[in-house]
Amino acid sequence: MTVRALRFPTQHEFHRGFDLIRTELDIADDFDADVQEELANLGQSLGRFRAVTDITDRRDIELVTIDPPSSMDLDQAYNAVRIPGGYRVFYAIADPASFVAPAGPLDNATRNRGVTYYAPDHNSPLHPRSLSEHAASLLPDVDRPAVLWIIDLDDQGGPVDLQFKRAMVRSRAKLSYLEVQQQLDAGTADENLQLLREIGTARQELERQRGGVSINLPSQEVVPTDIGYTLEHDDPIPVENWNAQISLLAGMTAGSIMLDAGVGLLRTLPPPPQETLDEIRLHARGLNVEWAPELSYPDRVRLLDPGKPAEMALLSVAVRALRGAGYLALDGPTDQSTIHWAIGADYAHVTAPLRRVGDRFANEALLSITAGAPLPGWVDEALPQLPKLLNRARRRESNLDRAIVDFAEALILKPLIGQMFTATVTGQRRDGDAIIQIADPAVSTVISAEAEPGTKIRVRLVDANPTKRSIRFEIQD
Repeated sequence: MTVRALRFPTQHEFHRGFDLIRTELDIADDFDADVQEELANLGQSLGRFRAVTDITDRRDIELVTIDPPSSMDLDQAYNAVRIPGGYRVFYAIADPASFVAPAGPLDNATRNRGVTYYAPDHNSPLHPRSLSEHAASLLPDVDRPAVLWIIDLDDQGGPVDLQFKRAMVRSRAKLSYLEVQQQLDAGTADENLQLLREIGTARQELERQRGGVSINLPSQEVVPTDIGYTLEHDDPIPVENWNAQISLLAGMTAGSIMLDAGVGLLRTLPPPPQETLDEIRLHARGLNVEWAPELSYPDRVRLLDPGKPAEMALLSVAVRALRGAGYLALDGPTDQSTIHWAIGADYAHVTAPLRRVGDRFANEALLSITAGAPLPGWVDEALPQLPKLLNRARRRESNLDRAIVDFAEALILKPLIGQMFTATVTGQRRDGDAIIQIADPAVSTVISAEAEPGTKIRVRLVDANPTKRSIRFEIQD
């Protein structure tokens, strides 16, 4: 049942709250004067600290970018063609290292920020927008420096050969996920996009075979409307997953190269303790969700349907197995675990250098490794520092996401105090509180009540406080 407010919060109320959260978390939009001066001196030139002769001209490749429609910080451009026995994938990644001078003000600023921080009203960029959304972004119909993957795949989607080099590229089109999906569904997509589906599907099957984990858990999103913002659950469309498989292909290839060379920056996730997996199976039994003994965790959770209350409840528990991701800087052989358990392979973040500072250093390390050259000093110096820096940025990013949602929930619900809602119980906490999810608006919270996960209950909104970013419901008999 949709419940409508007598008074909708204004955009000004949302924006004021978002600004307060950014101030609280020390997330800045602007850059200091020394960074602005560096950019002014740089202008639009390339190769500030590198000879441009190491850039191969590959503007012949018919690349396209596929992103949310409002995105301007375009990190990746894709193309694929058929070759005898399989496919050739071209994957161009933005190259901010062609602009950012080592140890300069901009380099230091990006290390302090770590990532781009996204909020519903705007993002707080890792790089100044003149760089991340213009000079270094893979926008259509302009020449851009990039690091270019050329990966040959067999007919099952497995890599058989690769090249990695710096190149000058030119994207032909800026496409959105929905636009591509509509073309594919209508049968009007060109071969490049048809191959994205074909290769993505094949890579998903390889993921299943190697034990990779895909959890289809919709995320809670604060999205703009004509009059303000609302809460929705974001369910990815198929093309997003196919596109993600191309990024994973590059990241897995990068991870393997780095591990063989004993140098680089890996993204890791250790296997969960067996007791965690056993606990998730017990939850399945309690929810009456069938789980055959011979079916592994990845194979079972991949098939769970978030549209079914009991399976949605199990998905909410299943994510416990994916905790503990981190970064590992390689400096020779290591006795630490290098695997990313959810991916089922060694893996590195290399496909979003406009939005993650570590990708810039990782790509530069890859260029040196594949060329058989020593790492630049600025990369070698930075690698040991990056795990701590990136983990700190990830924590701040998580805190921002949670605070934004908590604030939006309270602001949207405040006019609805006293009204009734239907909620699905998605879990039970150890302290006895129930975890519930309301469909409209898309709210997830806890309630002081004992209730069976997977069941639907009626709850009344008792309080909503945007200042404290808190809401409170009571169960109704």
